[in-house]
Amino acid sequence: MKASADYNRPDIKGKRVLVTGAAGFLGSHLCDRFIKEGCSVIGMDNLITGDMRNIEHLMKRPEFEFYHHDVTRFIHIPGELDYILHFASPASPIDYLKIPIQTLKVGAHGTHNCLGLAKDKKARILVASTSEVYGDPLVHPQTEEYWGNVNPVGPRGVYDEAKRFMESITMAYHTFHQVETRIIRIFNTYGPRMRLNDGRALPAFIGQALRGEDLTVFGDGSQTRSFCYVDDLVEGIFRLLLSDYAMPVNIGNPNEISLLEFAEEILKLTGASVKIVHKPLPVDDPKQRRPDITKAKQLLGWAPTIDRAEGLKRTYDYFKSLPKAEWSKQPKEFVSRKN
Repeated sequence: MKASADYNRPDIKGKRVLVTGAAGFLGSHLCDRFIKEGCSVIGMDNLITGDMRNIEHLMKRPEFEFYHHDVTRFIHIPGELDYILHFASPASPIDYLKIPIQTLKVGAHGTHNCLGLAKDKKARILVASTSEVYGDPLVHPQTEEYWGNVNPVGPRGVYDEAKRFMESITMAYHTFHQVETRIIRIFNTYGPRMRLNDGRALPAFIGQALRGEDLTVFGDGSQTRSFCYVDDLVEGIFRLLLSDYAMPVNIGNPNEISLLEFAEEILKLTGASVKIVHKPLPVDDPKQRRPDITKAKQLLGWAPTIDRAEGLKRTYDYFKSLPKAEWSKQPKEFVSRKN
């Protein structure tokens, strides 16, 4: 699949951009992209799941500022602001199951504060929603018109409902306050700067392979996912931000694969002499996940261009380059658990 060849990239050189969740996996790549586009970037993160190492290469650049701040508290940014990309949120099961209240707060209070800032600055804001708003879908592949099948009181509900609320309040600000808003629904994404032990399938499989452990597949492995390489996702985010479309848009790779097949791909890639073992399926784990990207193709001229084999190689090379101590590091302890 190739993106539309006639897409004309807007020149946004000199624009001022705020990226929340800047020290995270996706946030750090967005900081890189907008600096490459000639923008002045403000990165904001409370570091509850982010890692300063993801943005340390930017800290001495004059185009980059970093605010150590929690977006659930009032946000003050002096001066003009053109764009806000709200990516502050735990994004993996291991995170939001440990810090459920913070997950809900960043989706609610954090989004409210970012939208208020956008209104005050007359800035355009893009919020990062997720395919999890579809829950365990009864429609396949998932189109933006599907309302989802979500358990609000299940263990994943804190993340799913935080994102659903995020979409609702964003549309309310768009219709009531005429704020320029964009909503992206992100499907499974991977690439360098992911945390090896964040609970998601790809880093979990590669981490186990690097440590010489058996790969853990939950259930019989027939549940499916669709994996998009981070560079493709960032391109889709960039195009959506600069489009004139305010309704949600799926961005992801529709190339679907079962988790059992995916584990086998990881074994082949890493050459690890281990086997695949099965454990019980977690509660409310989606059985299938595949984006319908018709809107992204039609509205943005976007489609993924990096195939899984190439993307996995790049990601594996990144993980291999980390110090061996990183391979066995457990997720860091979280602070403010009672908030």
